[in-house]
Amino acid sequence: MSAMFILVINCGSSSAKYQLFDIKKCHSLEKGLIERIGRAGHCKNHYDAIGLIISRLTDKKAGVIRSKSEIGGIGHRVVHGGEEFKTSTLITGKVIASIEKYSELAPLHNPPSLSGIKACLAVLKGVPQAAVFDTSFHQTMPEKAFLYGLPYKYYEKYGIRKYGFHGTSHRFVAQAAAGMLNKPLGRLKLITCHLGNGCSMTAVDKGKSIDTSMGFTPLEGLLMGTRSGDIDPAVVFYLMEKENLSPARISDILNKESGLLGISGVSNDMRDLLKRAMGRGPGSGRAKLSLDIFIYRIEKYIGAYQAAMRGLDAVIFTAGIGEHNPWLVKRIKKDLNDVVNKKVKFLVVPTNEELLIARDTYEIIKKG
Repeated sequence: MSAMFILVINCGSSSAKYQLFDIKKCHSLEKGLIERIGRAGHCKNHYDAIGLIISRLTDKKAGVIRSKSEIGGIGHRVVHGGEEFKTSTLITGKVIASIEKYSELAPLHNPPSLSGIKACLAVLKGVPQAAVFDTSFHQTMPEKAFLYGLPYKYYEKYGIRKYGFHGTSHRFVAQAAAGMLNKPLGRLKLITCHLGNGCSMTAVDKGKSIDTSMGFTPLEGLLMGTRSGDIDPAVVFYLMEKENLSPARISDILNKESGLLGISGVSNDMRDLLKRAMGRGPGSGRAKLSLDIFIYRIEKYIGAYQAAMRGLDAVIFTAGIGEHNPWLVKRIKKDLNDVVNKKVKFLVVPTNEELLIARDTYEIIKKG
């Protein structure tokens, strides 16, 4: 590959985040976000958005590269790769067909990724592309961790199992933590906590994910900004009957109206909740309760994953909440003082999923 510039693309339904890396120096040259794709007065579609990104990068005055020919590879974040993709992979027609197939499991995420991939194929013809899957890191989970207590035929028929998400982030911070601890990743037992509006935790034993909190969808597990996390499935049927709710409406309640927002009745933003919880005005009690539940779930998973790995070397906190709330790390460490070994480290490690995607893309292209 003549050029060492890798473009990382992360497409949402109406957005396209991008970052250009000089991969030799592991340095980001430019990053940005195209929003409101499809709305009047903005980019009509992802094809136009990718064109605008290239225009920005190659602009004579403000651009960071002379021409699009300097882009040596493109890495795409793809949420769902099912059981098929255990590692990042070079994008081919067959891979595109598979990503399309798994859109059924990630209807909000895979279709925009496909739009971005197809747009890049058209705008940057001949430039090799790689797909980096959120689910691939968790493909090392054993059956006892990923299967649900349902009739086995539903796993065989529909692939109903725990897939896990945020895999790129969990993998990046686990590798970074090994460097901070000055120990090989293959000799460490780590619990990585990706805490943002969406939250998940992973037990990383000797560099491999052996269990993770998110499941068949990103709804399972921890209490999140607007997602309920773990819940008795019977509650869903009970509420549907009592409130005469459709499947779409109950899905909205569980995904968009629950979690920190649902408990507090105030906000899904940790900053707002902290401010309200520290006061004595209306809603302060429920704001504090939402934080207590949030922390309790994290501590419960730490205990479970320590047992699953038969030991623990470090707990890693990352993402928006994990990186910017030292009080949270301090409190969890204090709460678990009598539970975890005194040698267990509690670390804050900023995640950089884009850099990991760029590295994976470069390695894939280099091999190809």
